Amino acid sequence: MAICATCGNDYDKAFTVTWPDGRSATFDSVECAAMQLAPECGHCGCRILGHGIETDDGMFCCAHCARKDTNADVNDRYPVPAGA
Repeated sequence: MAICATCGNDYDKAFTVTWPDGRSATFDSVECAAMQLAPECGHCGCRILGHGIETDDGMFCCAHCARKDTNADVNDRYPVPAGA
């Protein structure tokens, strides 16, 4: 069995993520992997598990958060729905 790098659980179905530079970490779940690997939104702090929005000022989970923290003219989709 292997020990999760996030929670310390000793689990028989753990998996290891290896970076191109040779570093690696073992996790017992995708949730634990995301806690260590996924970037945090610069506004609300949630983990960015999808594409997110990247501006010159940082990474954000959505356009709403990017607009709240920056002057970026960004939208989650195009064209912007009426009333948004």
